[in-house]
Amino acid sequence: MNLNTNLLKSRDKLLSVAPMLDWTDRHCRHFLRLICPSCVLYTEMLTTNALLLGRDPQRFLEYSVAEHPLILQVGGDDPAAMRRVSRLAREYQYDGINLNVGCPSPRVQKGSFGACLMATPELVAELMAGLSDSALPVSVKHRLGLDREEDYASLHQFVEIVAQSGCQHFIVHARNAWLKGLNPAENREIPPLRWDWVHRLKSDFPHLRIEVNGGFKTTETVLDQFAHVDGVMIGRAAYHNPMLLAEVEMAMNRRWQLPDRQVVLEQLLAYAENWGEALPAPRLSRHLHGLYFGVTGAGEWRRFLGTANLNENAAEFLRRAMQHVEKIDQAST
Repeated sequence: MNLNTNLLKSRDKLLSVAPMLDWTDRHCRHFLRLICPSCVLYTEMLTTNALLLGRDPQRFLEYSVAEHPLILQVGGDDPAAMRRVSRLAREYQYDGINLNVGCPSPRVQKGSFGACLMATPELVAELMAGLSDSALPVSVKHRLGLDREEDYASLHQFVEIVAQSGCQHFIVHARNAWLKGLNPAENREIPPLRWDWVHRLKSDFPHLRIEVNGGFKTTETVLDQFAHVDGVMIGRAAYHNPMLLAEVEMAMNRRWQLPDRQVVLEQLLAYAENWGEALPAPRLSRHLHGLYFGVTGAGEWRRFLGTANLNENAAEFLRRAMQHVEKIDQAST
């Protein structure tokens, strides 16, 4: 267990990257780790059925050592299945397990898990007890409430009941989940943000680790939260502008300068070379659009990423990319 992993057991403020379906795969996570050494990373949500009944669960569970600290996020509604998954998490040496109680997608609702579990806090407590069987740290990621209800008392009761399972870490997406009328993308934007409700939870449950998620796009807004809660989880902004993570690390005195983008590409090249032909260029390049966010040449960089094709591996593409970046830098000086 390395120093960064120990952050999970300390009372230091947490900075984490949200689990994002179809985005935070192992290649994305490796890239983000190069940008932000102290961030806690999460897998995409993996269902208990995929892990226990799928033909090849290893492809979901395997990761590189560099990704630590790494949390396995799971979705499901069966406590017995959660117990079995917790043993897989321990076998694969994850640093913790997180239960998804926030996803509002129709597919997830059909499976009776995700955000709809907020209506049954007693079941969530059972699920968390099952996950605790691994002896790994456990956490739950949830919303403020369901649909258009605006009742802090219900949120308080949810946390109170789930905490009785032994769960000490709550990651709160500070919006409601509207189960009808909005798609998942709209559910990340339209329900109003209520960071103050999450602050109130920390005040009401000072012994719990409370982490806030939702709507963070600047270093200043992230830093403001640390006066009220134990951590901040950044989602889409971390993907679209990964240097934001490094900027927050600097503000937290965890680093002294921002990473050099060309050095990041060199480190990615070493990673891609280890994969060889098993890693086609587009599987890695799709995660790199934000590397030059907000700087001269960002548009040219994104256009270049569009040249990645399945006929070349990621290492070959990155060699081309590094040459192209030199041209961009020369043109901008």
